[in-house]
Amino acid sequence: MANLKEVRNRITSVGSTMQITSAMKMVSAAKLKRAQDGITQMRPYAEKLKEILANVSGGSGNSGNAYSRNAGGKNILLIPISSNRGLAGAFNANIVKKTWSLIRNEYNGFHVTVLPIGKKATEAFKRTEYIISGQDLPTNLNELFDGLSFDKVAPVAEKVMVAFETKQFDKVILVYNQFKNAAVQVPQAEQLLPIVATPLAEGEKASTADYIYEPEKESIINDLIPRSIKTQFYKALLDSFASEHGARMTAMHKATDNAKEMLRDLKISYNKARQAAITNDILEIVGGAEALNG
Repeated sequence: MANLKEVRNRITSVGSTMQITSAMKMVSAAKLKRAQDGITQMRPYAEKLKEILANVSGGSGNSGNAYSRNAGGKNILLIPISSNRGLAGAFNANIVKKTWSLIRNEYNGFHVTVLPIGKKATEAFKRTEYIISGQDLPTNLNELFDGLSFDKVAPVAEKVMVAFETKQFDKVILVYNQFKNAAVQVPQAEQLLPIVATPLAEGEKASTADYIYEPEKESIINDLIPRSIKTQFYKALLDSFASEHGARMTAMHKATDNAKEMLRDLKISYNKARQAAITNDILEIVGGAEALNG
């Protein structure tokens, strides 16, 4: 059995760790509330924007748009979105695993380029052959999460759109964690470009309404499509941001519970060791007294 000093040092260490994990849990819970409000308010806008785009495009109306071309090429851009910090359970590992799965399975044999967002994704791919290089795209996007806003994200989305428009890439895929709730984050691979028509739900009919356009239809579509792409990109970052804090809050909650259980076991061990030491001292005193009396 460990001596009293060792057990006492372990109790102090575990207690300090428990205070840290508990504080991190509360910080993540506070940030999660704001991030959750952001994504829940953004989703209806993004979905309505897609719906409007589908209505005004009229099926073939956007077939000549540069962002809806389907050249069938093999130049793929993957954009994995991770966090800048760890201690979030499997949050970052799931994104890295999902990205590698796409590279090795669905896009095996393609020319794949990875544009990571977040330090953890950057560290996972910076020594691989897939890391972004040579294109007119930003290579350090970790600062996007420092005060995440549409104004910071829009220029990055524009550069990705220009790279697609100039045929540097034939397909752009976003890999991110979709926020469900604080305990559930679902890794997603969502096609950003080219634009694909949203399939109708079962029993839903296509809109046949006759619209009057002001200005002309083509002008509206040319304005809505870039706006929709930027919004989709921003929504993926908001989803990932909220998922990160949800995952970290859950991970820190579990770590705090584990620390409490370990602390309880250590205190029991400490009391046993202390009682054994006291008993041994008493036996030595009694034995010494008996020897003197004898």
